[in-house]
Amino acid sequence: MSVQNLSMVITRPGGPEVLQPLVSTLPEPGPGEVRLRVLAAGVSYGDVMMRLGNVPGGPKQPYAPGYDVVGEVEALGEGVTGLQIGTCVAWMGARGGYTRFCNVQAAHLVAVPDGLDPVVAGAAALNYVTAYQLLHRAARVNAGQSVLVQAAAGGVGTALLDLGREAGLTLFGTASAGKLETVREFGAQALDYRLEDVPGRVRTLSGGGVNAAFDAVGGASFSRSSAALSRGGRLVVYGFGPAVTRGGRAALLGSFLRVVGLQLQPDGKSVGFHFVDTARHQDWIREDLSAVFALLSAGRLQPLISDRLPLSSAAEAQRRLEAGEVRGKLVLVPD
Repeated sequence: MSVQNLSMVITRPGGPEVLQPLVSTLPEPGPGEVRLRVLAAGVSYGDVMMRLGNVPGGPKQPYAPGYDVVGEVEALGEGVTGLQIGTCVAWMGARGGYTRFCNVQAAHLVAVPDGLDPVVAGAAALNYVTAYQLLHRAARVNAGQSVLVQAAAGGVGTALLDLGREAGLTLFGTASAGKLETVREFGAQALDYRLEDVPGRVRTLSGGGVNAAFDAVGGASFSRSSAALSRGGRLVVYGFGPAVTRGGRAALLGSFLRVVGLQLQPDGKSVGFHFVDTARHQDWIREDLSAVFALLSAGRLQPLISDRLPLSSAAEAQRRLEAGEVRGKLVLVPD
């Protein structure tokens, strides 16, 4: 049967105030789908960029943002097997997480291990899958190597530190002065990007440069990350967040051209992009999220949850994230 649903939707490009509640009727799940009652929905910087209208080809408004949810299976569509009502699962897609209920493809779901807090699982889903893929699919780092994480106190940043520590890496992380202690708590050498010569300090402390650097800041940050690499090192760009938030699509183009320029430099370093592809690589997502959940269940990871806010406070959650007030992950929970 259909249900009355409440979603927080983006009504037009703009500030956090454009996130507004929308009540609608959610139909029964279709063939191969299940209906989830959402227990936790992650808030990401990608949500902010889509709200601002800085992502080319974004969805038509109004729509609910939200790349990842953890929920309880409430209804099964035709042909769905292997799932039971009441099972806790995680889902990652392109949008739709800021909602009370959602219909999703059963084949895209990953079971949440028994005993794992749904909010902890929700805090880990997108951020830790992103970090896992950056480390193990894009950079292919090995134990004993060193990495630089820009914006290391944020959601993906802390996930990179957490997974990097688990993988036996030497870690360097940048943050503003008020967030340096967070970086240290994850076992990294903390660097104030506003006051320090980050590339110089990293090269000195690492004995010649790091094996990999991960950067989603954009603009000149990409050049600083590349300068911190050793010969043969790899810079992985996985976003253009703060630079594009401040400078719009012009900054997006400028950041992209900066990466192209770095790729053309004959310095023995490599530069590439990596984004979690929910359209073409659900197989990677299921595999990597299962690996993350196994580490969580074993107590080997410690996701940093900045706050748990009710769904109706989605605008406040995005305001905090855009203002740089967040350490770790913000999670929306049912009102």
